[in-house]
Amino acid sequence: MKYPKLNTAYNMNGIKLNNRFLMAPMTRSRADENGEVPNALMAKYYGQRTSAGIIITEATQVSKQGMGYARTPGIFTEEQIEGWKLTTNEVHKKGSKIFLQLWHVGRVGSAKVNGMQPIAPSAKIAKDTSVYIFDGAPNGDATFVPVDEPRAMTQEDIDQAIDEFRQGAKNAIEAGFDGVEIHGGNGYLIDEFLRSNSNVRTDKYGGSKENRTRFLLEVTKAVADEIGADRTGIRIAPFIKFKDMDDPEILDTIMIAAKEVDKMGITYLHLSEADWDDSPQIPADFRVELRKTFSNTIIATGNKTPEEGEQLLTDNLVDLIGFGRNFLTNPDYPQRLELGAPLNEISDNHTLFGGGDARGYTDYPFLEN
Repeated sequence: MKYPKLNTAYNMNGIKLNNRFLMAPMTRSRADENGEVPNALMAKYYGQRTSAGIIITEATQVSKQGMGYARTPGIFTEEQIEGWKLTTNEVHKKGSKIFLQLWHVGRVGSAKVNGMQPIAPSAKIAKDTSVYIFDGAPNGDATFVPVDEPRAMTQEDIDQAIDEFRQGAKNAIEAGFDGVEIHGGNGYLIDEFLRSNSNVRTDKYGGSKENRTRFLLEVTKAVADEIGADRTGIRIAPFIKFKDMDDPEILDTIMIAAKEVDKMGITYLHLSEADWDDSPQIPADFRVELRKTFSNTIIATGNKTPEEGEQLLTDNLVDLIGFGRNFLTNPDYPQRLELGAPLNEISDNHTLFGGGDARGYTDYPFLEN
């Protein structure tokens, strides 16, 4: 076997996985335009990719306010819950596990998407940042529009957002998911609270590093109390600076948060790393420190080769390895690696977000038996 560690079964806090391949969350914008409802096409897409031991869905907004891009799915209406059942049934029928990623975009939004002014920790616009709509562009392409200036959240807004995450988690379990992943990275709402350049609040949610972790911790506690810590994971992205995110203290802030969520007993921390070719690598000493700090499952996703993933597992620095684009184009990615078979490439960049149909979504071929 070429990758014995990656192909080893894993018990994730009581959830049994067939292997240590994780299909990473990727926004594909195929939900129904009317109501952002997940559909049968999405169920087919996820069902095709059950060669992964566990799948994390695309980011899924917990409210209309939390929506930042066109045709991304939600988890806050009965229709959306019913729509997601198609996906969970398909994935479970094929023997894999699936978590739903809970998402609030915060300031990364536009009234052109949801008819609402974005909200954020502070009224600071994300410079040089765009979201997309579909307005009939050729080839089904998305049209990018700049984000709007957000308004600073009141305590009432904060309480409501926390409750939306809680309700989203409850709805996800009703829809048949094995658990949820709280999206705490990539410049969205929780990440905006964590970082000093996007959070200039002077109340209990801003100022010190400890205060900046408060929103994440309150969201996590609400979710874990609702569905169980054993079904709750968090995704963080301390090394990703796009969407106008920067903070020289972010690693210290993340470590403070890791200690606190470890006390809650949540099932995993998912480190999202940049996936472009010359992206910064997470320093080994940070991984070692995180392993000492957090006692449950640690996931690494980013610009990883299978060899790098195998080494991280061998060194016991992480427990699962996430792959994104390789699962996007290769529904049978683990099998292709084992056989040394060629990998499918992205067939058409127009279809990564747009299109709304099977093209570049469910038409990537499997290996012939």
